[in-house]
Amino acid sequence: MMIVKASEDSEAGVMPTKEMIAEMGQYNERLAGAGAMLAGDGLHPTSKGARVRYSDGPPVVTEGPFGKAADQIAGFWIIETGSMDEALEWARRIPFREGEVEVRPLFEASDFPDQS
Repeated sequence: MMIVKASEDSEAGVMPTKEMIAEMGQYNERLAGAGAMLAGDGLHPTSKGARVRYSDGPPVVTEGPFGKAADQIAGFWIIETGSMDEALEWARRIPFREGEVEVRPLFEASDFPDQS
């Protein structure tokens, strides 16, 4: 999973330029054409969201926004690659001019002990 970290602009609801949207569309087409893209999307700012916290009692809902922009998620891709190196290569190709993307593997059934 490639996790796009939020910025002050994304948390303020600033939309990307037409040029940036076009570049991202081309990037997504390359990912899909390579058979690597499983899902991906941008997220609205945390001011439009809520968190549900669980702690030995009824769940507690907190309305956004949620703290520092750099600690938030602005979007994501779920990609399927043969290795972390391949995933990082895709991350290097994202047409961002600034920002940060975190790359982490998803758990698979084989990661868990046999429950039988």
